[in-house]
Amino acid sequence: MQRHTPLCGAEFAPDTTYLNTASAGLLPRRSADALRAAVEESASYGTMGRDYFGPAAASRAAFARLMDIPEERVAIGSSVAVQSAFVAASLPPDAEVLVPEGDFSSLVNPLWERPVRTVPLEALAEEVRPGTALVAFSAVQSANGRIADLEAVREAARAHGARTYVDATQAAGWLPLRAADYDYFVCGAFKWLLCPRGTTFMTFGADGGPDGKNWPEPRHAGWVAGEDLEESVYGPVLRPAATARRFDEPHAHFSYVGAERSLSLIGELGVAAIHAHNTALADRYRAGLAERGLTPSPAPGSAIVSTPGLADAADRLAGAGVRVSVRGGMLRAAFHLYNSTDDVDRLLELIGPGG
Repeated sequence: MQRHTPLCGAEFAPDTTYLNTASAGLLPRRSADALRAAVEESASYGTMGRDYFGPAAASRAAFARLMDIPEERVAIGSSVAVQSAFVAASLPPDAEVLVPEGDFSSLVNPLWERPVRTVPLEALAEEVRPGTALVAFSAVQSANGRIADLEAVREAARAHGARTYVDATQAAGWLPLRAADYDYFVCGAFKWLLCPRGTTFMTFGADGGPDGKNWPEPRHAGWVAGEDLEESVYGPVLRPAATARRFDEPHAHFSYVGAERSLSLIGELGVAAIHAHNTALADRYRAGLAERGLTPSPAPGSAIVSTPGLADAADRLAGAGVRVSVRGGMLRAAFHLYNSTDDVDRLLELIGPGG
């Protein structure tokens, strides 16, 4: 079986065997260096730095390139939950929202003020019906790494006039995606995109019309969302930005200083190469589990592998310096660009011959 080394060893030197990107990614060296410089700068220039908007604009553009969407349709924010609350507020009070069972709470909880119907993930496309206003789902499930049938759900929603809202937090950075295919597309970038926490992107579909006239009202936006920033500081924002910047939140400067560098690394390596690397490691791990009589989930193709019957091993693994997580009573391992074949083999060795 082919062996794999980290894709960019010079950027990472963890003290642990880190297999927990599904919880939070490691910060690249270039991002950590930029953050240290920004903190030092803040001692003389304040916590907005000398250039508050520059890193955010560069991060917006980098995310747009990675997700194959014009940057004019990308907004920046702080969390998926805030963006979900915005989407919920844009819906009529009686609008039906369709979500998969057990999807991540930051995505679905703010939508619960509308009538919500939950169905199994595998039935999501066939359960879209004429009365469905919005289909909200994660591209990759946090608990177990299952990948949604993105094309089937998109086509079903289109056939019934429903909007799509995709959470790519567990997918962007390793799974090839096109944000332009969906009405709303959100990503907490602190996992697979390796950005600091507090970095979130939201994209908007092409049906906004000229100057976004058909987009929802920017109900949660503040002064940074104005077309002219100087005239938007006090009172209501009378002229929202013509682009999706109208949905921007006043951003955490340090988060986007780091995000600019992290996204540059993902762009240099390419999502296709990362996908091939991650899934090869995950498949090696699945094969090793099968040899031990264990049944991992999901099937090959995901960089996240969850296994029942191994939850009790988490503390023992942590004591050996192996970082994984437990979700839903299953041991969850996540494989990313800084992992290697040696990491997989060490995890399997510690699990033992019989789990």
